[in-house]
Amino acid sequence: MGRHIWRIAGLCGLLAGGVYFSSPAFGADEPPEDIPISFSADEVSYDSELGIISARGDVEIHGDDRMLVADTVTYNQKSDLLTASGNVSVVEPGGDVLFGEYMELTGDMKDGIIEDLRLVLSDRSRIAANGARRSNANLLEMRKAVYSPCDRCPDHPSRPPLWQVKAVKVVHDKSKRTVEYTDAWLEVAGIPVAYTPYLSHPDPTVKRQSGFLTPSLGGSSDLGFVTRVPYYINISPTTDATVTPIYTANEGPVLAGEFRHLFKAGEFDGKASVTEDSKNELRGHVATKGRFDVDDTWRWGFDVNRSSDDTYMRRYNFTSENTLSASSNFLTTHAFTEGFRKRNYISANAYAFQGLRVDDDVGTTPYVLPMLDYNHVGEPDRLGGRTNLDANMLALTRTDGADTRRLSFNGGWLLPYVGPEGGVYSLSTSLKGDLYHINELERAGRSQTYSGFSGRMVPQAELDWRYPFVREEGSVYQLVEPIASLVVSPYGGNPDNIPNEDSQEFEFDDTNLFSSNRFTGLDRVEGGPRINYGLKWGVFGSQGGNTTALLGQSYRFKADDTFPDGSGLERNFSDIVGKVRVSPGSHFNLLYRTRLNKDNLEARRNEILLDGGAPALRANIKYAYFDRQEDSEFSGREEITMALNSQFDRFWRGGVSGVRDLSGSGEMRSLGLNLIYEDECFSLSTNLTRTYYEDRDIEPTDAIFFRLMFKTLGEVKTGLTQLQ
Repeated sequence: MGRHIWRIAGLCGLLAGGVYFSSPAFGADEPPEDIPISFSADEVSYDSELGIISARGDVEIHGDDRMLVADTVTYNQKSDLLTASGNVSVVEPGGDVLFGEYMELTGDMKDGIIEDLRLVLSDRSRIAANGARRSNANLLEMRKAVYSPCDRCPDHPSRPPLWQVKAVKVVHDKSKRTVEYTDAWLEVAGIPVAYTPYLSHPDPTVKRQSGFLTPSLGGSSDLGFVTRVPYYINISPTTDATVTPIYTANEGPVLAGEFRHLFKAGEFDGKASVTEDSKNELRGHVATKGRFDVDDTWRWGFDVNRSSDDTYMRRYNFTSENTLSASSNFLTTHAFTEGFRKRNYISANAYAFQGLRVDDDVGTTPYVLPMLDYNHVGEPDRLGGRTNLDANMLALTRTDGADTRRLSFNGGWLLPYVGPEGGVYSLSTSLKGDLYHINELERAGRSQTYSGFSGRMVPQAELDWRYPFVREEGSVYQLVEPIASLVVSPYGGNPDNIPNEDSQEFEFDDTNLFSSNRFTGLDRVEGGPRINYGLKWGVFGSQGGNTTALLGQSYRFKADDTFPDGSGLERNFSDIVGKVRVSPGSHFNLLYRTRLNKDNLEARRNEILLDGGAPALRANIKYAYFDRQEDSEFSGREEITMALNSQFDRFWRGGVSGVRDLSGSGEMRSLGLNLIYEDECFSLSTNLTRTYYEDRDIEPTDAIFFRLMFKTLGEVKTGLTQLQ
């Protein structure tokens, strides 16, 4: 007998005689197009006196939003009761799938009872129960149920999952979007480890829900026992908050919080904390961020980062939330507005800084209000050249020290040209002008400060040339490119009545070898004629691998004392700078940068970054050496950072890392070891760290932390810290 397909105008509609058969064996007419339910089976019978439809063999019932599959299905028209048995499954609109050996459901499949239930939720977690009652397709009450998101071991399917929750009663409420447990046990590897009379968690459809987040526990010899119990508040679809009470045994409670709001054209994120320590001192911090779009041209924003004192955020471990490392020297508060239109950019900024070093002086820390910038690039003219204009206005104020007002502009013209023989040329001219008004500027070698106006005009012309040679050998391309530039400008340009606020730190390397002005800011200019020259070489494969190298130097016709000793530019011939990058593929990357003394080729700067290996073992090594420059606030540095990481197998991974100071005492700065197990339902991580940083009430720290997470339920964090 062939397979029969029924199309039914709603199972309840059968009472009105709305049954249609598409099989020629029944000779029924074709049903209307809008019939919402179809019914198919290998064998179908209909008892018109009792009003019972019976179907056997791969029965499928398709409704508007759900589908039922079973070996046998009967439907009673009079009671509107659908009975299914044998490999029964119901696919829900949200992706949940119910399995059972026997189900009694109403005709719309929204109410009924289920025996031997197996429920697969949309996130692939599973619930098994002896029986269940379904109400209005929203409430599913299960008795003697087991919940777990863990997969069974394919080699030993009879073994219990890694963890599961057993409960006398489980209720899945789709309207509330929760799963609730009564008299529940948590089992790990089949062993009961915890009991609770009540437990609930959101179902897979929930992305955010108010409630307690996983607490964290720890301890230290400084703060004593420490616990954090965050509470998440889902205020609206665009607003939420987290309130985190923190208890410390030695220093008392801390209250921390975060508030977030998403606007139609912007966002706000604010963090803060406050405490009264054992010395009855009020301490705290604020870290907020806002970004807002006004229209297609303008946007504005702000960052507010302030702390009650220098060490508070590091001592109470707010560093990760505010991207503040142990060696950070300041916090920045910043407000801005900026606009982009065609070839124009304009911005207005204000800055305030909070120094965190022991020797920082609040009186000499500047406030910048305002700092205005304007940048313009013109359309190509008939020769192909472009005009450009950069303008800046700055007001920098101190309560104790020099005040600076600056108006600066730099206008120019740039003409690119490619010669018929393949040479690439670029001719540019510019005129830079600066006007200053200064109060109490201290000048080297003079006893009196300077107050008043000062200024300068600096014209400049530059010619760049490069000649790339390219050769193809099979699937490999080789590039050899000599590069040179001639820059002509007047000598000097940096009198002592012009302050230096934004160009105090200077580094000569491969990135600014061919720059017309190597200073980072506007307060210092590079004067005098000079020639920059170098050679670039590269090999590029068709699969993406490449190796490149650059070597270059600069020659000044007259030595310039603007550059400090040790900078590499204080004499006629500069130091030699170079860079090598080797990247044959994704499993190996090497970057080497150097600066060599021109007289004896002794290294004044060396950087090596090596990243290579496979997931089974991957190494990351960073070596840095910087010679000290005169008048720099940063001392010379030599250190190595190493990290080894390994993916042992599908579930286990780990790594070791460390930072060692190779100059001075040669001591370690930090050490770390981590070991992580993670599968589809469970994660356990262990981290051991040792830091050697010291700053007032912050001392070297040994710490061990464990993070235990039962996915879909939450996570547990524990920690032990020992300060020495």
